[in-house]
Amino acid sequence: MNRVDNLRALLASPDQSERLRTALNAGTYPDPAYIDPLVKRSAIEPDFYVREMIVWALIRNDGPLVVDRLLPELISEVSQARSQALHTFTKLNDRALYKHISKDLLFDATDFVAMTAWRAASRLVPQGEELALGNVLIHQLGRGAFDVQHALSRAFCAIGESILPLLENAAENTNKRVRDHARFTIAILKDPWSERKIAADYELRTDILNDGAGEGENC
Repeated sequence: MNRVDNLRALLASPDQSERLRTALNAGTYPDPAYIDPLVKRSAIEPDFYVREMIVWALIRNDGPLVVDRLLPELISEVSQARSQALHTFTKLNDRALYKHISKDLLFDATDFVAMTAWRAASRLVPQGEELALGNVLIHQLGRGAFDVQHALSRAFCAIGESILPLLENAAENTNKRVRDHARFTIAILKDPWSERKIAADYELRTDILNDGAGEGENC
């Protein structure tokens, strides 16, 4: 068995610690031949820590080679494949990758993929394109449960205060969910040191809203 086949076999081990060691070794001794099996495994790996080690192993290789292999994952039918590719982009930390984060990903029907896309886009957005990104993300206000909304709010905070006018306009929206989410985002953007308390209060209100009133209710 050659080294690549051996890597594939070890990454498929039922033992989580074995898979973790294998990913660690693949990053300690990087090899372009390891990129494909690492990417394939990241799309199906169930353990968070192993996935993170795989990402580390990937970015130990030549960036352009890794990106070339990740690009097809962005349109994969496997949700985790899309999410892991976007997450790896954030670790590569190259703003040139921003152009590969499509609107389809920013509006992905799978919450955790969209959340990863928001985070990646907000970190990689080139200077001068922040407002354009904000104009896209603003249409996601009010989406999902608290954790989804908090992820979007953090993306807005990462973009910065230049998008405050967009949020202030959304804070007057007729849709209560959009309005409340915009106001929550403005609050943590203006007072990041109080985010934990603001978020806890908002989570409680969001849970009550989700259990009670409908999504389009106005007040």
